[in-house]
Order: sequence, then C-alpha cells, then structure tokens
Amino acid sequence: MKRIVILGGGESGTGAAILAQKKGFDIFLSDYGKIKPEYKAVLDKHGIEWEEETHTEEKILSADEIIKSPGIPESAPIIKKIKEKGIHIISEIEFAGRYAGNAKMICITGSNGKTTTTMLTYHILKDAGLNVGLAGNVGKSLALQVAEGSHDCYVIELSSFQLDNMYDFKADIAILLNITPDHLDRYEYKFQNYVNSKFRIVQNQTVNDVFIYWSNDPIIRKELEQRNIPSTKYAFDFEPQPDNCAFIDHGELIIKTLNHEFRMLEKDLALHGRHNLYNSMAAGISACVMNIGNDEISKSLNNFTGVEHRLEYVATVRGIKFINDSKATNVNSCWYALQSMTTPVVLILGGKDKGNDYSEIENLVKEKVHTIVCMGKDNHKIIDFFKGKCPRIIDTHSVEDAVRESYMAAQKGDTVLLSPCCASFDLFTSYEDRGTQFKNIVRKL
Repeated sequence: MKRIVILGGGESGTGAAILAQKKGFDIFLSDYGKIKPEYKAVLDKHGIEWEEETHTEEKILSADEIIKSPGIPESAPIIKKIKEKGIHIISEIEFAGRYAGNAKMICITGSNGKTTTTMLTYHILKDAGLNVGLAGNVGKSLALQVAEGSHDCYVIELSSFQLDNMYDFKADIAILLNITPDHLDRYEYKFQNYVNSKFRIVQNQTVNDVFIYWSNDPIIRKELEQRNIPSTKYAFDFEPQPDNCAFIDHGELIIKTLNHEFRMLEKDLALHGRHNLYNSMAAGISACVMNIGNDEISKSLNNFTGVEHRLEYVATVRGIKFINDSKATNVNSCWYALQSMTTPVVLILGGKDKGNDYSEIENLVKEKVHTIVCMGKDNHKIIDFFKGKCPRIIDTHSVEDAVRESYMAAQKGDTVLLSPCCASFDLFTSYEDRGTQFKNIVRKL
C-alpha cells in the first residue's frame, strides 16, 4: 500500500488526508505547530493518525509521497531531509487534481487582487446556476471537495507557494493578474525565481485552454516574449489596444472573446478603482469563456459585495473614516490602496518584512499621507526609510496602540488606512486575525 505523509494540519492538509484515505492510501499527518481543534475532530472522526508540535522523522521519511502545506518553507529542516531522501513533494491542489475527473479548473494567481478576482469569478458562476466549487487560498480545501462530492468546475486561488509543488495539474482557464516583488525571502531574494513560480499557472496548458492576463504589466510582457504558451490568450487593460480583449471605451467596459461580446457601463460595476476594474475584467473574461449570459454577468458584476480585509470600510468616528486593508501583505497592495484614497491619510504599516522595497509607495506617501503609524515588533526599517519623507512617524507595537495613535493623529475628513505592506506573523496569527482585531478596536472608539 502506498504511504502518503501530509505535512501541515490546516484546511489543505486535513482535506488531503481525507481524500488520501478515501483512495485507500496508508496515511500519516504531521504538523510542527498546533492543529486547530476543529481539524483534530475531523481527523479523529476519520481515524487518521496525526501528530502536532513535532515531526517524527522515521514516520515521515518512510513516505512514498509527501503532500506539503504551502506555508512550510523549502528551508525547513524536515523538507531538506525529505529532499535528501528523494521523496516526491506535491501540493494539496496537485493531489486533488488527480481525482477531479473532467471538472474545469479556473485558476487565479498574481501578486495582488487574486482573492477579489477569485471571489468575483465564483460569484458570477454560482449566480448563473453552475455547479461550482471555491478552493485554494479561499473556500474549502479542493481535496476535501473532491473527496466529498463533485463539481463541474472549480475556481481556485493559487499562491506561488502552491504553484511551486504542482507538476501535472492543468488550469483550463489560467488568470495572471500582475507580478510585483513579494515573498522574496522564500525565493532566495531573487525576483526571477518568484516570476518563474507565478508562470507555473500556465504549465501543461494546450491549444484548448485559455490564458487571461494584464497586458500592461511589464514583467508579464517581458516573460511572454520569452515563453511559448500554446493556449488562447486574452489580455485586458484600461486602454482599447488591438491586443486587448477587455478595455474601457467612453465609460463602457467591453469584453470580446472568440464567441462572445459583453458590454457594461463602468459606473455600474460594484467594485471601484483601477485595480478593481482589472479584477472585474479578468472575472468577466472568464465568465464569457464559460458562456455565461450577458445579463447574468452584468447582474453579478453589479451586486458583488467585495472581500473582507481588502479595502473594507469599518466605521466613521467623529468624521474620521477607518479602512481595513489587512490583506495588503506586500508593498504593491498598499500602492493600490493609497492610489484609491481621495482624502488625507494616516497610514498604518508594519509586520513581518519579506524583503520589502518601500520606494514603490514613496511618491504616494509624500502626496497623500501626513502620518505613518508603525505597528510591529521591529519597525526600524520603515522608520529609517520614511524619515524626512513623511511629516510624522509614530512607533507602536500593538494594534491597540496603533489604533489609538492613528485616531489622535487624524483630523476630521481624514482616512485611517490599515494597509501594512507586511505579513502579520510577528503580532498576529494571520492577516484575518490582524484585520478582525483592528475592526473590533475601531468599533470601540
């Protein structure tokens, strides 16, 4: 009997364990951290052997194949030992894809906007009556959904970490929104390594598949000149250039695919701002490719309510607006957030730095931000970079202090924007935890 070991007992690992058990494999799950009670309960219910807060090497290194959580870095000691032994490592998505049958896979990646685009695409397809699953970084584990039932298609948000351990999996529709420096600490601080990872979204595609991308991204443009991608390409951008199948013309969103033409007034889109326009274009193109009716696409693009922790309005307190953009875990995400601001800003930055280059937001900070409030265990890099470039910089080390100092620094008509540029793991369990704590404290003001 083939032995599969799963590293990581979160959503993806637990789902992979259930699917592996259903397929008759000998399974062991190991998590170096703590496993949440709800996942322990699922594993116990299925009689799956697991351990937490340790890695028992003899049990792990006896595997025929390893399914690794995307959160575990290649530098982890156990991963190095697995590689030394030559044991194949795959992702949960790769494993689930083996058993998904003929389900269509709509896969979305990019440095920014992928969650919004994933949720919006899922919203359109679900409202149109398709039997569709939501998976990857959002929704339920793909492996769990494949184990428990079957969908005709899946909308999957993929991080670079998930793509790294995918080999035979194929996206029927691949969406690449943008590429900007992120997670460089996981890629030997080499940007090209990260770029290569993102472009794994199109691996194994054929002439029968579709690749949707932002045509004005310089990195994507450069890579396309060097790569032979056989799939049908659909580019989008604001300007109506010959190669763009989606663009804005006289206030109207126009999408033209091989067999479909869609039009909608830009002002009727639920999501506003240039970055959200691109998210709507990408989702709209995929809906056209899936032959969703124009009325259904228009309705869904008009009534979508957005994504929690992404430019999420929290409250207005004494004329000061508070916005939760905790999902902005890299500099480019913060750039998008600042670009959309129309009032003076108090900007909350900080967290676990991933090799950030803050020069990308320097001009927007000079233009729109009068106070930076740092929120992290170690804020010296942010303070050193913005010294002399922002009138006021305040150093805090908790969300309570950050909210209080931001509130005191803001004037009526200002916006307090939590858009940290950094991962959350220095003070919080996740960006969701960071955003939720921020919202709870703001609502107590």
